[in-house]
Amino acid sequence: MEILIADKLSPRTVQRLETAGHRVRQEAQLTGDTLPGAIGAADILVVRSTKVTAATLAAGSKLSLVIRAGAGTNTIDVAEASRRGIYVANCPGKNTDAVAELTIGLIVAADRRIADATIDLRSGKWRKGEYGKARGLRGRTLGILGLGSIGKRVAAIAQSMGMQVVAWSRSLTTDLAESLNIGWCASPAEVAKIADVLSIHVAAAPETDKLIDAELLALLPDGAIVVNTSRGETVDEAAMAEAIALRGIRYATDVFRDEPAGNDGAFDKTEFAGRVTATPHIGASTDQASEAIADEVVRIVDEFLATGRPPGTVNLQQRSADGCTLVVRHLNKVGVLAGILDALREEGINVLEMENVIFKHGIAACCSLRLDGPPSAGLVERLEQVEAHASVQVRGSRS
Repeated sequence: MEILIADKLSPRTVQRLETAGHRVRQEAQLTGDTLPGAIGAADILVVRSTKVTAATLAAGSKLSLVIRAGAGTNTIDVAEASRRGIYVANCPGKNTDAVAELTIGLIVAADRRIADATIDLRSGKWRKGEYGKARGLRGRTLGILGLGSIGKRVAAIAQSMGMQVVAWSRSLTTDLAESLNIGWCASPAEVAKIADVLSIHVAAAPETDKLIDAELLALLPDGAIVVNTSRGETVDEAAMAEAIALRGIRYATDVFRDEPAGNDGAFDKTEFAGRVTATPHIGASTDQASEAIADEVVRIVDEFLATGRPPGTVNLQQRSADGCTLVVRHLNKVGVLAGILDALREEGINVLEMENVIFKHGIAACCSLRLDGPPSAGLVERLEQVEAHASVQVRGSRS
């Protein structure tokens, strides 16, 4: 297999893949614009932040798998990959601690104005009176939007610091909130009304674009802290700049809208100049997270080669409860499966999924085929009459 790594990954990743016999190209300088010309004959593409466009997918004539060395897949044209039958897999949960640690760091930095104090000290100004006025965090309320693995980790750390935690998440139930000692809220607005600190951990999606808008910001108390380590698109930056200027909202963020494409580049956010505590999208960038992601990338490649299906795939169609499954126990002989498929084709039935397992000693097998429609009674009877078929069953809907 030829594997193209279009970002900087742990050297151990490359070494382990090469040891397994793969041809590995690591070209960390690639961007979304230059990747189509570099994809070449790669079978597998591994990326972190590099955009994978429709042009790249079209240029990859042998491409069968794209691995996002991280959790989100918003930088990959997943719809186009699905159209072309290219697997897209990710590595969720491997950067949980790294992002949670930065989140807490940004909360503390915003409360204590660490960035401003550092700038003054570096310019030769000792302003203890100005920076000795922090409120502190113990006893204050942290509101979390999005309670996935990162949100839960942030909640646990904040609780250990003596903060009260409330949260909203589409998957959060009252029972789960109670088990985590977290206050359950019915909406983001409800969280904002009671939060001294608001931390954002939602996935990138149309419904979360500008989730933090002027209306929601107006619900926060003056001087509240807002921390964003999820996606820049979740915040209406114009509304945030106004809230900072007029109401003293303290914004600490690791992500922005329209970030530079590479690791280095010009950055112009004049509306935030001198008023925001920020880092350049480094939430997942720790050695510990990199090693965990490296291990997962290698595992995905290994399993893909062994089974033909990578773990962590995000673009497979979810199984419908309305379909039906044809189960045929049969002799493990040449042409048996071909005969079943020919019979289904003649009746105009499409096979959505298929699995054939062989029993010990290699004599008998069992084939399960999920179909887009029920086979007729006549077809089932035909299959039952085939000598190599031990039994034929239709599970689910049937005509």
